[in-house]
Amino acid sequence: MIDLDATFKKYNDDYSEFKRVENKLHPRPDLCAFLLLDKLLPNDGRDMVCGAEHDEIFLDVDCEKLAAVATEEDILMLTRCGVRYDSGTDSLAMFT
Repeated sequence: MIDLDATFKKYNDDYSEFKRVENKLHPRPDLCAFLLLDKLLPNDGRDMVCGAEHDEIFLDVDCEKLAAVATEEDILMLTRCGVRYDSGTDSLAMFT
């Protein structure tokens, strides 16, 4: 199990550096992130976006389950796709 907070912080300098993603699952960063998250944690057909506030969307991801299955490479790709981890709410979010 990885520490999401520490791992996202470790790759903070790569935030939104989508051009550096080597094996893109989609040419659009948001869809690439969604596809990776769905691959790691398949869901039962719910929407990936579970909320929005001003210029930010929140993703419907169980962070405890993500920490159990994700690798550091997965977190690096998510970071490069523009996903960030909010330790205060234990959630994933993206700016729009």
